[in-house]
Amino acid sequence: MLFVFPFFSCEDDDLRRDNPNLLNLRFEITLNTSLPAYNQLNFAGNAIYYPGVANKGLIVFNTGGGILAWDAADPNLTPRDCSLLSIQGFEAVSNCDPPNSYDLYSGQPNQDGLQYPLYSYRVQESGNTIRIFN
Repeated sequence: MLFVFPFFSCEDDDLRRDNPNLLNLRFEITLNTSLPAYNQLNFAGNAIYYPGVANKGLIVFNTGGGILAWDAADPNLTPRDCSLLSIQGFEAVSNCDPPNSYDLYSGQPNQDGLQYPLYSYRVQESGNTIRIFN
């Protein structure tokens, strides 16, 4: 009996996870969107910065179809002060010169020539609770 198993490419995910600029740090946090600090995550297009976890904190974003969690470290820069991404509308932007920017909906860079997308984390939503983990 011969079994044929399809092979799926994980190249994009491997590229993201094999980023030499970012550490693969383990953490788990829970956000309660009924609290004032996280209430804006109940509305599409809003994002918050959550410090103290991951490489440089998290950017948590409501797409209107769900919640995404991105590392707040610029994935195309070695860690330094200016590589912390800030939220500017629907983009995450580094403070380096020249600044790199990324789309918060897709995590993709907005400039040509940048190798890595934003580093994403797992998200589980249940009622007013958002669990983010790696």
